[in-house]
Amino acid sequence: MQTYLKNGYIVTMGENETVYDGGGVLVEDENIIAVGDVDPKLVKPDAEVIDLNGKYVLPGFVNTHVHTSQQISRGVGDDVDFITWLHKRMWPYESNMTEEDSYVSTLMTCLELIRSGVTSFAEPGGQFVSGMAKATAEAGLRGKLAKSVMDCGTGLPEIWQKTTEEELEQQVADLERFHNTADGRVQVWFGLRTIFNNTDDLIIRTKELADKYGVGIHMHVAEAKSEIEYTNEKYGEGTVSHLERLGVLDKNLLAVHTVWLTNEEVSLLKKRDVKVSHNPASAMRVLGFAKIPRMLNEGVCVSIGTDGASSSNRMNIIDEMWLTSLIHKGWRLDSTVVPSQDILRMATKNGARALLDDHLYGTLEVGKKADLIVIDPKGPSMMPVNDKIAALVTAMRSENVQSTMCNGKWLMRDRKILTLDEEAILKEACERGAAIYDRAGIVLPDRFPVVKVNK
Repeated sequence: MQTYLKNGYIVTMGENETVYDGGGVLVEDENIIAVGDVDPKLVKPDAEVIDLNGKYVLPGFVNTHVHTSQQISRGVGDDVDFITWLHKRMWPYESNMTEEDSYVSTLMTCLELIRSGVTSFAEPGGQFVSGMAKATAEAGLRGKLAKSVMDCGTGLPEIWQKTTEEELEQQVADLERFHNTADGRVQVWFGLRTIFNNTDDLIIRTKELADKYGVGIHMHVAEAKSEIEYTNEKYGEGTVSHLERLGVLDKNLLAVHTVWLTNEEVSLLKKRDVKVSHNPASAMRVLGFAKIPRMLNEGVCVSIGTDGASSSNRMNIIDEMWLTSLIHKGWRLDSTVVPSQDILRMATKNGARALLDDHLYGTLEVGKKADLIVIDPKGPSMMPVNDKIAALVTAMRSENVQSTMCNGKWLMRDRKILTLDEEAILKEACERGAAIYDRAGIVLPDRFPVVKVNK
């Protein structure tokens, strides 16, 4: 069970970040057993040998924040204010989803992730971990799955109004049922939606349980200006400072967005080894500019996420990499900040570290899992390739991802999805999405006059 990728441009992202021009990667079962100048004696006679002819091989990308249950809600949040989006669109939509809807929505997400070179992702919370786990296992991806957890807050749909005990008990039940299933690819974390909807008691006990089970916590943190206004009024401090006082800032906290931070709070993230998920497209809608240049300079582990389809419509981490390369230069008026090599780190090894898995994947090194992608730069959007690393961030498109491998198994080969029935999923997802809109009573406006023609 060997696959030998030879004669490629191997971007390892390893300890020394060595690139092998004309090098190879040898995979046996689910592991990488040789990288770079591969000894031919290691290649078995029956190995599948693939001549890359100069194509790239990279570690699979890691999407550290993607709402899989929102995929079939695409378009629900376009061009509306935050309160309309939350109370009249998103909450009605999600609260009308079934377990089967969550399953199909997650399958749809997996299709887009695989096509854009993602091999591992973190789900911040839907209502049905069971549906997400089933879909992730079938797709062949790695997923850190969490429930959307809320034990307080105004305006919550009745079906979501749960006590602290109920929320914790459900998460423990999900963890004990689904954690480390699908050959270890499917794992369960604890979730905290936002400080608006989480009591201090829930936050503290979530941290205790996460430590007990040795898993992470996924939470939206300092996401919006209104959140900081709320925490300052209620607690006399910002979100990050309050989490520090509760003893929650730690190496197993994945803090998403982190837009509204003081410089002192950035230093706190570094001090406590908190991991950050930067979601540039989602932030550009209404949240603002996160201090990513400062975080990187201070050594905070910053990764990249796409958020959900209700926030950015694109679960394409390659688009997010490109956007990351632009927005911080623009608002800082400094074209040198957040260079391409930093962004590649964010999308690969930083992502693996953020998911507490950097010992398993995120780099192409001997002994690590064979989570990798093949990039074909051929085409007018990426060629000519002069700066070979920058091109992966500033010019590459998802169509340049030729093949995606996770745990030694091809999920996509020559742009064909191998683990899922793509056409059937697309059809069912569209039908289910429309049905949820109907149940929730959500009507999207016609932006131009529509004339239906019957033939």
